Amino acid sequence: MNKRIFDKLGETLYTEVLENGLTIYVVPKPEFGKSYAFFATRYGGMDTKFQLNGTWYDTPAGIAHFLEHKMFDTEEGNALQDLAANGASPNAFTANSMTGYYFESTEKFEENLKILLSFVSIPWFTKESVDKEQGIIGQEIRMIEDDPDWRCYMALMESLYVNHPVRTSVAGTVESISHITADTLYACHKAFYDPANMVLAVAGDVDPEKVCALAREILPKEGGAPIPRNYGEAEPATALKSETTLKMEVATPLFQLGYKAEPQTEGAAKYRQALLGNLVCEAVFGESSPLYAKLYAQGLINKNFSAGYEEEPGAAFILAGGESKDPRAVRAAAEEELLRLGREGLDSALWERLKKAAYGSAVRGLNSFENICVSLVQGHFAGETVFSFPEVYASLTKEEGEAFLRAYLTPERSALAVVEPKEGQK
Repeated sequence: MNKRIFDKLGETLYTEVLENGLTIYVVPKPEFGKSYAFFATRYGGMDTKFQLNGTWYDTPAGIAHFLEHKMFDTEEGNALQDLAANGASPNAFTANSMTGYYFESTEKFEENLKILLSFVSIPWFTKESVDKEQGIIGQEIRMIEDDPDWRCYMALMESLYVNHPVRTSVAGTVESISHITADTLYACHKAFYDPANMVLAVAGDVDPEKVCALAREILPKEGGAPIPRNYGEAEPATALKSETTLKMEVATPLFQLGYKAEPQTEGAAKYRQALLGNLVCEAVFGESSPLYAKLYAQGLINKNFSAGYEEEPGAAFILAGGESKDPRAVRAAAEEELLRLGREGLDSALWERLKKAAYGSAVRGLNSFENICVSLVQGHFAGETVFSFPEVYASLTKEEGEAFLRAYLTPERSALAVVEPKEGQK
């Protein structure tokens, strides 16, 4: 295995690419009694259109999430129950561009890792189990659709984007998942649950060589070719529409204000923009910013207000939101502040403080095995190792932040989504 020591972080990273194309990352932590394993595929809610063996597939919205649910079923029973019986705490999630399966345990790590690798790589679906799952996930979708925060977020995505599938819910709709069959699930598994499209990250009291040996023993010996994907027609720089308003049962209006950025290609540029985007977001909307102080003093936001930068393949954006008695006044104040910052530039002292705070937060994140493993996988899919953040933060300049702000945080790139109380509701 390749061994790399990151002196500034006090971390050691072992890396191996198996013959089947699987990339393995191991961060040994022998001083701890627990271990964490994260097995992920570069496949998520937005990967509905793809090519397999020369044939293009247009699969139903929500199928990646549906497949995640079904993967725990095995011909012998249920992998969740098997892991829990071994003292492990397992779970999984589906995001826009990734699906991950994981567990944490203090004992029987190797046995649990075998179970994880086995059930994720060996699908087992029947028509009866798929039909049953449609009812279960249908209930989950109805609950999500009743969640004002989620509806507000999706309304923002639908306002910002014209074509990109980031505007489609990862869970899909009750109607879309009704078209999912066992055959479609098998096709998606064959396409994306291929070792060459996956990453295994492990942190804890583990032997890196044993982790690789188990992966070689359990997983297929060969990997496939990259799968072409279609994310729709080229996305315009401007937002699709300026504002979307929904009526739901909320006591106070909710809002999400978003700005459409230009996504970077994979590699160092993409990782650099992610760190830069979050810094700019803090400088404009963070608790230390003049805008936050002004909005809070005027009672236009409260402690639930938050902001951040997000990026998916082919899509990048800054969003800020929370509760407000007047979301449109928040937007107007933000536009005024952005114009000022565009003229005067960012405050140098604030920029340096924010860099130090972000660096410190990233270092503290290394105390979490989950954060280490998920970040390693996300970084791999983006083409960069996340342990490079000390050098990146040190090199980020205020001038870069100002250029990012002037290019992307503009009225024509922005959209506002608001969830208002229903008529007559107090």
